[in-house]
Amino acid sequence: MAAEQDPEALAAARPLLTDLYQATMALGYWHAGRAREQAEFELFFRGGPFGGAFALAAGLRDCVRFLRAFRLQDADVQFLASVLPPDTDPAFFEHLRALDCSDVTVRALPEGSLAFPGVPLLQVCGPLLVVQLLETPLLCLVSYASLIATNAARLRLIAGPKKRLLEMGLRRAQGPDGGLTASTYSYLGGFDGSSNVLAGQLRGVPLAGTLAHSFITSFLGTEVPPDPMLAPAASQGPRVDLAACAEAWLDRVCAHLGLGVQEPHRGERAAFVAYALAFPRAFQGLLDTYSVQRSGLPNFLAVALALGELGYRAVGVRLDSGDLLQQAQEIRRVFRSISAQFQMPWLESVSIAVSNNIDEEELTRLAQEGSEVNVIGIGTNVVTCPRQPSLGCVYKAPRFTLGAHAGSPLLDLLQLAEEAAPQAGQELRVWPRGAQGACTVRPAHVEPLLRLWVQQGQLCEPLPSLAESRAFAQLSLSRLSPEHKRLQQPAPYRVALSDKLQALVARLRAGES
Repeated sequence: MAAEQDPEALAAARPLLTDLYQATMALGYWHAGRAREQAEFELFFRGGPFGGAFALAAGLRDCVRFLRAFRLQDADVQFLASVLPPDTDPAFFEHLRALDCSDVTVRALPEGSLAFPGVPLLQVCGPLLVVQLLETPLLCLVSYASLIATNAARLRLIAGPKKRLLEMGLRRAQGPDGGLTASTYSYLGGFDGSSNVLAGQLRGVPLAGTLAHSFITSFLGTEVPPDPMLAPAASQGPRVDLAACAEAWLDRVCAHLGLGVQEPHRGERAAFVAYALAFPRAFQGLLDTYSVQRSGLPNFLAVALALGELGYRAVGVRLDSGDLLQQAQEIRRVFRSISAQFQMPWLESVSIAVSNNIDEEELTRLAQEGSEVNVIGIGTNVVTCPRQPSLGCVYKAPRFTLGAHAGSPLLDLLQLAEEAAPQAGQELRVWPRGAQGACTVRPAHVEPLLRLWVQQGQLCEPLPSLAESRAFAQLSLSRLSPEHKRLQQPAPYRVALSDKLQALVARLRAGES
């Protein structure tokens, strides 16, 4: 099968991204004459991640890409031959060379769907040997992607809809693949963008980033810009020496703030001027390299006001240490004061971004009313999921299949494959998991959960773009009741069995055939 001809194909998983026992089992199936026997597996998780009631399903696009590109190359088969017993029948390796996923069918939750414990995220049907080989890579592709998307969704729920959330965790991620996955699926889960350039190139994730402390500390203040002159924003009028203009503004700013003009660090100011010359329409300042109040803030204001005199507007500042909430409030107060003093009204609304090991607790604090923080960058605590590092998905041959999704949402119903799907308005007896008995529901709306994406190796419908899946994830979350969205002690979402499935489960538990 030919792989999709797009840049994302470069990031597709390879067939040998698997556990050795998948290959040994494949050899066992082949020896037993069962390689082409039809089989079905379901991929699901057993407990809500992070102590919550829900997860977001993610990774489907990666799975489809993997299936469509699945083909063992000669080097792959030769390597397997080197790790399997030396007396393995050569015919088995010829069988491996011919394998692809042209007989595989996949049903799955659309990417960005709400997912609940015990409800399949994927159903995979096809020849036993092939679908067994798919177990580990599919688990790898779905589990971490769904965990990241869910973690990001939780952070978005805390932050609310107005704060911009940026993923900045590539340097903290578990390797390059983990970094790419985290950047991709934190965006799907509700973040606004990422610092990861590869995620922008391969996945279309919006990018954000400015400058680091190393840029600022590289300047001593004695540097002479090759061309310090900057034309007005409207391109009319003479060019102005930005560095000299900033020095003039520094005197006025320091006088207003009650600072000595020698206090702000010269090297920091030179760095700001250099950055402003490079990005006059997108100037931002990192304020805490030396001292926020006595250096970073006055230096930023001097350069921002010099730019403002030429018709440019600085776009933001960032804090990366200390009490982020308190400093943001103090900075906003200074912005308002300087704005009024020098008649620069745009300065009042300059964006304040913060970063530095922000977790759910700190994010709650930063998201409170009156925090004055506009942009929040999160790295370690989104990409590593420290509260729960694994979703714990499993891949099992099912005794039942998914039926329908009832309500807005009321519950997820599991039923036998041969059962008719429930109908809206139809009274239905169901057995909620964990309950002592059955209950009766009358759904106002019934929505099938799993959709057919791949049939006999062929893509059945175009996969949504990452941005479309992101929008669907936010829509899915908006439909979930507040009691299920609570991040602490949420009400469990109900997953129920049909009458027939409950009876089958009871017989199996009793040891009946």
